[in-house]
Amino acid sequence: MKTYFKKYMKYFDYPLFFTYVLLCLFGLVMIYSASMFWAVNTLQTTPDYFYKKQLMNLTIAAVAFLIGFIIPYKRYKDRKMMMLIIATMLTLLMSVFLFGYSPDNSGAKSWLNFGFANFQPSELTKLGIILYFSAFFAKKKETGKLDIINESIMPPLLVFGTAILFIGLEPDLGAIGLITLIALSVMAASGMKFSTFSKIIGWLIGLAVIGLIGLFIFKDSFFTERRMGRLKAYLDPFTDADAFGYQIVNGYYAIGSGGVKGLGLGQSVQKLGYLPEPQTDFILAIISEELGTFGVAIVLFGLGFIVYKAMRIAIKAKDPMARMIAAGIGSWIGIQTFINVGGLSGIIPLTGVPLPFISYGGTSVILLSLAMGILANVSMMVKKDNNQD
Repeated sequence: MKTYFKKYMKYFDYPLFFTYVLLCLFGLVMIYSASMFWAVNTLQTTPDYFYKKQLMNLTIAAVAFLIGFIIPYKRYKDRKMMMLIIATMLTLLMSVFLFGYSPDNSGAKSWLNFGFANFQPSELTKLGIILYFSAFFAKKKETGKLDIINESIMPPLLVFGTAILFIGLEPDLGAIGLITLIALSVMAASGMKFSTFSKIIGWLIGLAVIGLIGLFIFKDSFFTERRMGRLKAYLDPFTDADAFGYQIVNGYYAIGSGGVKGLGLGQSVQKLGYLPEPQTDFILAIISEELGTFGVAIVLFGLGFIVYKAMRIAIKAKDPMARMIAAGIGSWIGIQTFINVGGLSGIIPLTGVPLPFISYGGTSVILLSLAMGILANVSMMVKKDNNQD
């Protein structure tokens, strides 16, 4: 292990690492600020309840980052490792179908309760798809079979389709859209021919049509009052500002009252019972209210820098697997950020997707940290390979 670090640590990507750490610490501070009133008045607990829990999550996340960083990314190409990724991912998704529950009674049973902690397997699926697709397509690239449909395309699409089916049964349409875009970004970086990629797009469109038909058939069970309320709130939240549009409208008030300078750290009004669970997916609204445009810029610049670094790593990588992993992780963070910011700003409907590294939640920050460790490993190996030329 000492030899490993001595040989490779000089290529460590410090800007990527410190940006990730600063975002996590900034998120921790804002979680404490955003959640104090909610913890005391709603849960009747101490003001630092969510802060302490997130601190524990970040401790586990640091271990996850280290694990992702230490394991050479090429190990994921090992057949046993690939099978382990698939088995773990699909087993957990099947467990959600059988034993899952909804902690906020949203109607989507997306979580597993292990007693000491809750876990959302769809978060693991995002990373699992990136690693499995990257490893599989890299092996096919080496053998020259990347564009042979039956051998190189159908197996990963079967795994993908099975995962999407279970997530659809929860149902979690936001996760389905995000995982689909992540999978497409990995395939786009694989080096397959455009004609092959176009066929995959066609199949996915066909699956989407089948899914829409299924939604129409089971519309009474899927289009619940809550989901239809969310859609109406997206179209015009002010028409139902006391019910389904309540969260969006109060998010607007928080963003608008913050202005350029903000009201000051800890001075948010909307977190005082007006904005439900402000430490979760609406935390950026509290950041905007307390720290203004400057605070929002810190978050978006940090996340944008990570996405930029990931794509730069993908461009510089000579190894197809390194390129696909970097592109997949960068796309994951970038797309998830867009979905979160788009939801609270009214650009797209709310999906409950957390803001990477900032929102409260263990599953998200731990798995994103594992992904960041893997990305740091990829970056280090890419730098080493390029400096040897």
